[in-house]
Amino acid sequence: MRIRVRLFAGLRERAGREELELELEPGGTLDVAGAKRRLEQQHPELGPLGGVRGVLGTGYVDDSTPLVAGCELSLLPPVSGGSGGDEALREGVFELSAAALSAARALARVEHPSCGAVVLFSGNAREKNHDKDVVRLDYEAFEAMAASEMRTLFARCRAEVELGEPTRALRMLVQHRTGTVAIGEAAVLVCVASPHRDAAFVAARFLIDELKKNVPLWKKEVYADGHEWLGDRP
Repeated sequence: MRIRVRLFAGLRERAGREELELELEPGGTLDVAGAKRRLEQQHPELGPLGGVRGVLGTGYVDDSTPLVAGCELSLLPPVSGGSGGDEALREGVFELSAAALSAARALARVEHPSCGAVVLFSGNAREKNHDKDVVRLDYEAFEAMAASEMRTLFARCRAEVELGEPTRALRMLVQHRTGTVAIGEAAVLVCVASPHRDAAFVAARFLIDELKKNVPLWKKEVYADGHEWLGDRP
């Protein structure tokens, strides 16, 4: 009886493979915490897994969650986050892109005659970090779960910012790069429109902050003499 374990970003790189397997004894039990402890023993190259989050399907689970034979457990190291029309933008649109992002096109999509304020945040790849010269950034995403988590964040943002007031209604678009991002290019765009500026500013800040905390997107900084997965400390 086996449990399939999927690895992402720095975990995958340290293991040298995308998947591992754990044996489950007949009649035996194992929770997420126990799976992580066993993996630490069997695969010390992974490093400590205490800060790694478990996922079943496309949802985060607690370490106490029991695992059953045949299930697929994804282990996500700490994270570094389809086009829609008017109705979709009111709910919030999240897009992953392997191509360069355009701030002008993002702004044009969220602008609306009802909105007097449009706020754009662009997170760009910079040439230095912690006194190291950065050559490029590489981004990886767990796409199905990233979309699910962003739907949750959009719903939270509407509930916390709109407060049921039409004058605080939001139109939201978040775009994030995958693959290689050159220095100076945008890695993420957060674009929010609202009738008044306060709601637009607050929503944009909420979305970028929460995206960086909860959405399974990983950033690898590549240097002339090596690389580092940010947020992922073995």
